[in-house]
Amino acid sequence: MERIDDIGFGGFRLIQESEDFCYGVDAVLLADFAGLARGCSVIDLGCGSGVIPLILEAKYSPSRIAGIELQPAAAALAARNMALNGLSEKAEIACCDVLDVRERFGPESFDAVVCNPPYFERGRGPENPSPRLLAARSETTAAFSDFAAAAAYLLKPRGSFSVIHRPSRLPDLLEAGRAHGLEPKLMRMVAPKPDQAPNMVLISFVKGAGRELKLLPQLCVRNADGSYTRELNWIYGKDKQ
Repeated sequence: MERIDDIGFGGFRLIQESEDFCYGVDAVLLADFAGLARGCSVIDLGCGSGVIPLILEAKYSPSRIAGIELQPAAAALAARNMALNGLSEKAEIACCDVLDVRERFGPESFDAVVCNPPYFERGRGPENPSPRLLAARSETTAAFSDFAAAAAYLLKPRGSFSVIHRPSRLPDLLEAGRAHGLEPKLMRMVAPKPDQAPNMVLISFVKGAGRELKLLPQLCVRNADGSYTRELNWIYGKDKQ
């Protein structure tokens, strides 16, 4: 069943299918972490329903927005969400595999790439009877190295590739980035609560950059009592102090 939600950014609304994969805090964290320059061009690899492009538009007003999505139903929904929010002429949604970006976009076409990819390697994630949920959570046609290769192709020199993933995949992420000329420059761990181990990691790679990685302080999503931390409220635009 479809529902329409206010995403809390720019007055934008999002059509979501309640039985499919709905966006969560990881999308919001990634859009904030990307830290784009105003007027830049950006593409989201695996855009799902299009929530990250909408948040990026609200936060940074890019000159060009694009998204690719493997699943036809999700790509169609993302296009509808761009139309719903008056962005059809500005935001391009392409239904294609990340393996096929060269057939849809030219080399060095974007200043920035963002990606909230499937977290689990093929055959290692939780079983799911829904093909659409399986594709959203597990690598089916493309591994993370393929996302890195696509980002390297799409990025202009010194362009950024911002990713949110699982800390357990860090060796794979860093290895894939460097293999494709993407140097990890900024990293931040994300923990559910102050007394819990991180369950997400944010990484910003830069195409053709030198070797030096900066680690940011850990971000906690919730306080011990379960309420959102002040920083998370600030990221959501609910606390300006």
